[in-house]
Amino acid sequence: MNRVANKLKSYWKILGPGLVTGAADDDPSGIATYSQTGAQYGLQLVWMALFTLPLAYVVQEICARIGMVTGEGLGDNIRKTYARPVVYACMILLFAANTFNIGADISAMASGVQLLVPQLNTLVLIFAFALLCLWLQVYLSYPLYSRYLKILALVLLSYIVTGFLVHLNWKDVAFHTVVPALSFSKDQIILVCAILGTTISPYLFFWQSSQEVEEEKEEGRETVAQRKGATAKELKDMRIDVAAGMFISELVMFFIIAVCAATLFAHGVTNIQTAADAAKALRPLAGAWAELLFAVGIIGTGLLSVPVLAGASAYAIAEAFRWREGLAKKFGQAQGFYMVIVVSMLAAVAIDILGIDPIKALLYSAVGNGIVAPVVLFFIMRISSDKKIMGTNANRPMTQVVGWGITAIMAAASITTLIFLFV
Repeated sequence: MNRVANKLKSYWKILGPGLVTGAADDDPSGIATYSQTGAQYGLQLVWMALFTLPLAYVVQEICARIGMVTGEGLGDNIRKTYARPVVYACMILLFAANTFNIGADISAMASGVQLLVPQLNTLVLIFAFALLCLWLQVYLSYPLYSRYLKILALVLLSYIVTGFLVHLNWKDVAFHTVVPALSFSKDQIILVCAILGTTISPYLFFWQSSQEVEEEKEEGRETVAQRKGATAKELKDMRIDVAAGMFISELVMFFIIAVCAATLFAHGVTNIQTAADAAKALRPLAGAWAELLFAVGIIGTGLLSVPVLAGASAYAIAEAFRWREGLAKKFGQAQGFYMVIVVSMLAAVAIDILGIDPIKALLYSAVGNGIVAPVVLFFIMRISSDKKIMGTNANRPMTQVVGWGITAIMAAASITTLIFLFV
């Protein structure tokens, strides 16, 4: 028993940026997308969870490796390698997309609380969540903050538990998981592109690489020269961490689609717009516990993902403009970095106060991510395959093939989304 406990403890210590990044991938906006998928199409698209797992892992492993080997975040590496106007344009689009996403997520968190306590005012909840997320990033020390994020990632288990509270036809679920199906209708193609966009999203790229650098700084490696390079054990631990994070992320997607298919779709409840809609609709079909777990998941994942979204913007912009950055620094030591977080949160709150439809906010976010993702993936693949930058830790042939394949898929998804939405 002690041996098992020690192994689990050792494994938990390995987990860090990869686990948090994977958990942040399942933000309230992503939950809404997966809920829509199950409610509208049943189990038809549940195979997407299995399909996107290796894609998400490869991209995040590359981003983590760039951060570990170069000792700098993705924004720093892109700035050093490519023309500044292109870099700045990407940063502006990333900031805008993340801000709209934050606005939609905060609104979803407020709705999640109101499912549990209907008497609370929406605007009060929006301001409360925004201030809480700001406080977590600005005032908590990095070691404490990183532990908080790791523990909060466990909230995702609520969606897995929900899967065992409803009566799933596991034979049917297994069949649709391994046998892809697609109707090629306009709405379904857009939804597939949305799933790809929320699973392989630019903010995850920047957060992953920057957090690897933060972890090295916590070990006392303050200068870039001290952080450059990575041992075989460090890379092995990183891959375990990333694999765990991406596996949990896709497992949660799998269960949300399956649960909504078995309950909402099966009973003709197909008009699901937000994660809160899905939670509310579950109550009469799957019981109060299912609604409670879904609502708790919305609130918990929001508290995890909103700081990650704002933090990813701050890292990317600070690195692009060569500002001092890092959550380990005090506000006065990295004012530009923290002001990006503050402005992002204020703009997101303004979006909610102005009454912009959360669905439209998600649409704007999806369009922004769709434009940025393939461009940033191009940068990532070029940097990670350059032996002058990565040395012996440059991409291996198989990683090259898969990585460029993912870049092509995301470019195709981006173009398809833009055509269907605006043409």
